[in-house]
Parts: sequence; C-alpha cells; structure tokens
Amino acid sequence: MAFDLEHMVHVLSHPDFLSMKGLANEVPLFIRTYAPDKEDASRRLVESLAVRLSSKGITVKLLDLFDLVLAELEEQHLLDDILQNETSFTREELFETLQNYSDPKTHLIPRLIKAMGDGDTRLTLLTGAGRVYPYLRTHTILESLQPAMLRHPVVIFFPGEYVQDPDGGSYLRLFGSIPTPKINNPYYRATNLDNFRI
Repeated sequence: MAFDLEHMVHVLSHPDFLSMKGLANEVPLFIRTYAPDKEDASRRLVESLAVRLSSKGITVKLLDLFDLVLAELEEQHLLDDILQNETSFTREELFETLQNYSDPKTHLIPRLIKAMGDGDTRLTLLTGAGRVYPYLRTHTILESLQPAMLRHPVVIFFPGEYVQDPDGGSYLRLFGSIPTPKINNPYYRATNLDNFRI
C-alpha cells in the first residue's frame, strides 16, 4: 500500500494538524504504514512530501533512523573500526554494539531530539524503521519518547502494519509479519495516520 501524496500534503500542512489541535493529552506521534515491498517508492514519496511541505513554508525535518545510528557510531569513533574490522566481529558482538549505541534512552532519543531542531521546526518525518531492525525497534522509540520532548508532530513511516486494539493497546508488525510486544501505555501510543482525518 503506497500512500496518496496529495492527501498527505493536505493532512500534514493543515493548521489543526501542525498545532496538534484535538490531540487532548495524546503525544503528537503518528505512524504511517506502507507495504514493505514498496520501500523504494515510499522513500521517494516521503522525500517529495518533505519538498512539497517545505514549498508551503512549513519547516520540515526529514530524518532517517539508520543515519542517526551511523552518526552516533561516528561520534563515538566506532564506525571506522566497525567497517575496517567487520570480519573480526562475531555476529553477536556486532549486534550488541549496534544495539548499545542505538539504545533509545541513552543514545538515539537525545540525538533525535537534537536533530529535530529548535522551535522553528513544525514537523518531523522519520524514516528507516526497517533499516535498523533488529537492533532497534520502533516500539522502543515510541516508549522512550516522552510527551514533554515533542513540540511539534512527528510522523514515523513504518514498513508493515500498525494495529490498535479497542482496549487501548497497540501492536506494530514490521514487514507485516514480525510482531512486537503490545504497547499499553497511552502516553506512548502513536496515532495511526492511515485512519486520521482532518
């Protein structure tokens, strides 16, 4: 399922969406799913979306989770070492290193908040959820982001399914088949943008 670019421009540029009107106490986090086999097309659509929104005068940050992890490894002076000595690492050692330096609470979320910019940014589009699996999972990002951290809406583009139960819990299914633990805390739930209407 690819998304309708015109509809997304309409929703994400709407003053009510940008001002987070009607969210009550919900965190301004949104998930927009897409079919995993449409990764390349979806990436191009997100890039076009950022350009279109910017042309409307909206300050947009387009960030990729994989790029944020690489930046963290580079800042810690580990990236070159990993690349040059990749064959000497066991799979478990490499996984543990990537998992440690992409840990949402200690590394990724502080870097993400900084990359989102100051008060001029009105919207962040976040990609790369599939590229950082399995050492970083989207539900851990949702659980680590606190409401006070977000001053504008954040849209996470997710290759898979996002299911919300009537009881208030949520599930993310990466690539449509890999389930994640249930997200129960209402402060960490994201709004499903597939069903969002202005």
